[in-house]
Parts: sequence; C-alpha cells; structure tokens
Amino acid sequence: MRLIAKLLAGSSLLALVMGVGSGAAYAQASTPGPTPSGHVQGVGAPVPVNVDITYEQLLGANQSPDNWMLYGRTYDNQRYSPLDQINTGNVGSLVPVANIQTGVAASFEVSPIVDNGIMFISTPYDHVMAYDAATGKQLWEYDAQLGYNQLCCGPESRGVAVVDGKVFLATLDAHLIALDAYTGKALWNAQVADSRDAFSITMAPQVYNGKVLVGTSGAEFPTRNFVAAYDANTGKQMWKFFTVPDPSEPGGDTWSGNSWQTGGGSMWNTPAIDPARGLAIFAVGNPNPDNDGSVRMGANAYTDSIVAVHIDTGKIAWWYQQVPHDVWDYDAMAPVVLLTVKDDQGQEVPAAAEAGKEGQLFIVNRENGQLIRKSEPFVMQSANMWSAVPDNSYVNIYPGAQGGNEWSPEAYSPKTGLFYVQGTNESWEYTAHKDETVTGHLRLGGVLQPVTPQGPMELGEPDVGHAQENTAGAIDPSGTLSAIDVNTGKIKWQYHSDWPMLGGVLVTGGNLVFAGEFDGNFDAFNATTGQKLWQYQMGAGVNASPVTYAVNGRQYVAVAAGGNAANGNNILMKKAGLGFGDSLVIFAVRPAQAIN
Repeated sequence: MRLIAKLLAGSSLLALVMGVGSGAAYAQASTPGPTPSGHVQGVGAPVPVNVDITYEQLLGANQSPDNWMLYGRTYDNQRYSPLDQINTGNVGSLVPVANIQTGVAASFEVSPIVDNGIMFISTPYDHVMAYDAATGKQLWEYDAQLGYNQLCCGPESRGVAVVDGKVFLATLDAHLIALDAYTGKALWNAQVADSRDAFSITMAPQVYNGKVLVGTSGAEFPTRNFVAAYDANTGKQMWKFFTVPDPSEPGGDTWSGNSWQTGGGSMWNTPAIDPARGLAIFAVGNPNPDNDGSVRMGANAYTDSIVAVHIDTGKIAWWYQQVPHDVWDYDAMAPVVLLTVKDDQGQEVPAAAEAGKEGQLFIVNRENGQLIRKSEPFVMQSANMWSAVPDNSYVNIYPGAQGGNEWSPEAYSPKTGLFYVQGTNESWEYTAHKDETVTGHLRLGGVLQPVTPQGPMELGEPDVGHAQENTAGAIDPSGTLSAIDVNTGKIKWQYHSDWPMLGGVLVTGGNLVFAGEFDGNFDAFNATTGQKLWQYQMGAGVNASPVTYAVNGRQYVAVAAGGNAANGNNILMKKAGLGFGDSLVIFAVRPAQAIN
C-alpha cells in the first residue's frame, strides 16, 4: 500500500513549501510578520492522562521502556529502546495502524516525544500537536504564528521537549515557547535572538534540572551563535555560551582580528547530558564565511567541534575540533551520543561520539575531550576532499556540505556494541570569493553546491556552461547505513541505497534497526547482520527519526514522512517522483487492522 501525501493546495503555506529548495544552494527564505503570539486550534478534548513528567523520571528514562520521553530517549542520546515485542522474528508482520496527516507538507524531520500513551510532535513551520499515540487521534494543536525569519536550509522543526506538564518549542524565528501539555495554551514566550539578524532555531530543546537548553543557527550569515539555558518556569535566561570564543576565552586566539564577531558556529541538534559530570555535550557547526577562510585565519574554535560545557554555568569544559579551519562546510551537526568504549589499552573509557559530514565517526574521552579513535569512512571520500578552495576556478570533492552524516541522529546498541549512522555520497563544487558583510544577508564567501556527472543540482551556478566543465570526477548521489564497532572503528556491515540517506536511526532490544530512505521506503534491518527484513513505502521521503514505545502492553513504531528539499534534494525528489508529505505513521504487528 502506498500512502498519498496530503498537500496544502489552495493555501498560502503551499507557496512557501514549494519555494523551499528551489534556487541556489542555501537559498534564503523570508516570512515577514509580527512577533509571534501563537494560538491553539481546538480540535478535541484536553490530554486525558497524566503527562507531568518529572526531572527524576527523565534521569531514569532508561527504566521506563514504554515511553520515549527525551529526544534521544535517554540523556545519552543513544536512541536505543530495550523493547523487544517487535523483533527479527515478527517484524515482517509490521503494519500501519494509524496515519496522522498534519496538514503541513514540507521537510518533516521530527522525532516524537511519547509519555503515558500521548505523543507530542512539531511540524515544519512550528506547529505543535498532541495525539493519542495508539490511535492517532488528535487532542490539540498550537500554531506559533511565526514572525520574520531567514532560513538557509528549510522550515524544519526537529521536535519538542516535555517536562513538568509543559511542552517546549524552539522556533524558526528564534523564540522559545512553553505550552501547557494538557491544552496547548502558551504559558510564556522568550525571544532567544533577533531573527532579523538571520538567527533561527530548528533543534528540539533539551530539558534538565529546571533548565531548557537551546542553540541558535545562522552560520551561513555573518552571525555569532550561541547555546543558552532558560528557566523552565519563567523563561528567564540563566546563562549563555557563545560557540565562537572572544579573544579572552579559551580558543579565542584561533581567530584572526575581529573575525570571531561574525564567526558562525550554528548548533543544529539536541545536546546529550552527562549528569554524573554535570556536562551538556553537543556538536557545533561551520565557521562563517563558509568558503573564504582568508578572512578568518586560524583553527576557528569551537566550530566543527564536539563541545562540553558545565550545565550549571555554561562555562567551557573542553572541546575537540574535527575539522580545523573548515572551508568545505564540514560542520558537526548530529546529536552527540554518550557511551562507554575501550581505548587502545583495552580499558573502558566514558566517551562521546559524533558522526560528521566528512564521513567518519569521532569518539572522544568524555573526561577531557581527547580523541580515542576515528572510524573507517562510512561514505566515499575523494582523493582531493581536503583541497584548498580556489578563488579563480572550481574544485569538486566528495563528501560535500551535505555529508557524510549531516544532521541525522545516530543510534547505539549496548547489546551489539555497534553504532548506526546514515550517510550521503554526493559531489559538491566549491569556489571562494570575498563577500560583503551585511547583517542579515548571506555570506558564504563563494559558491558551494551539489553536482552530478550531468551537471549542478541547484540553480545558483552563475555560468552553466562553465559548470558543465567542472563535472569531471563527480559521482551520482547515493546513501549508506553503516554499523560501526565502537571499540575498533571498523565497519561491521553496510547497507547501500540508490539515494542519500538522512533522517535518523532507531535500534531496539528486538535486534532491529529502523531507518528511512529518500525514495519513501521505511526499512527494518537485523541489527547484528544488516539483513533487510521489512520495508514499507510511505509515499514521501522518510527523512525523520523513528521512535518506539508501548501503550497498554503493545509496542509501536512511529516515523514521519515529508521529504527534504534542501541543497539540491528537490531535484532528487523530482527524480524519485515524490513531492512533500505530511504523514506520521504508527506501526504495530498484526493482527491490528491495517489502514485501507
């Protein structure tokens, strides 16, 4: 059965949706409007059960397998669930039992939160919705009514956080909003940054011990980004950590002149929390300008890094930089995963891991940030991938600015000892030039865009004929799903897709790995061997993170399908014969009645 994506025909939102991904790579999108106040669209009764998740429950989330209470299920971001009712023996009987159609068709990257049988999601353009997690019945919907925003890469929202009877949403126009979890009514609304300066937020917030953590994006513009903690009850800012240090701070000497003032450093994804060490650990993205490194000489800390800060103060604890002085847009975007690995002497070490755009898994010591190991490449790497970006011609390399692994959440199974990550094989072409610095305007410092043997995948190339001369060595886009042994860095198995793979991974106690594909297929694999055991066509690209949970003793798997059109993906969507979708589908094993 093929699910048909419901488009927003006849609405003003449709025009915005269709505009995403068209034009040049990193095309700007602007939505003028007033400062958002938001409103609830009443579609049903208030949430009928207790969803007053406590901070103590979040600390013990691993002892609550029926729920998915945090972005990564637990503070370590492992995206591992011990549930095993759905397993390698019966996954072939998995069928859809509910199809939620949100009415917002666009790049859909949400990872749902589920507590006590209630599911909370956010959609593109920052709608928040509550559903019965078993039946898909909608309970309430909140529309943030976005104000002016500028986006490099699409209108996605990766999720919400829920604690103490509140739902927290970070918005595209750089606000943090607290909602009543039972009714969807706004409780407070804090402006995190000024969206007129091109700050935005797409990540799902993190909550810990009375704090809500969010980070800003905007590093394709001349911005200095940051992570901030807010009081969960009042919305008052408690601390602020800049992802680009000033000259007086550790790493401040890695920026030439005043380049740190507009040095970029987006934070795209939800931090992991190490309660024992009092650390929030996250990945920081590319420096600005992206291509032109001549205006920001030095290593450019803390960009392209795994960063740890003290969660009570926001002060730097340590950082490990994956790509010093990046001029290829190889930012670190995925959630950091906390785990225990063996070092080269065979000793168990508390570690933090992130799989980046350049196509390798970095594993560092959680105590000090020192590198333990890098994995084998999980995508193809061209011999010239570290070439200097020229200012009078083009260079083609792979992976490009879309990865490797871009923002997609990885997963780790303590049962198999394997780390699971999606990957993209894609050529990008680069050239550098000087850009004027204007607040709120793109400052890429050149051209960067995906290219195939047939030509560029974007419309931003200033000279199409010239671009055709720069396709030599380009490859056709494809994708991977890799299982990496964290104690050796070796790839144990790898699945190859004809399409880029992005969206996120789930691994379960049933020895299953779930992941989506660009062409609309949602797959289940044997976590040990990589054998594909099940597949379902969802009618739109499955570029979101699956979750699993149980209601009344029955295990479910849920995933969104909406596609992804950033950075040339609109061309691939057209090639696949797919448009945007708005579906979130809930699966369970038979004998549940399937959707007709």
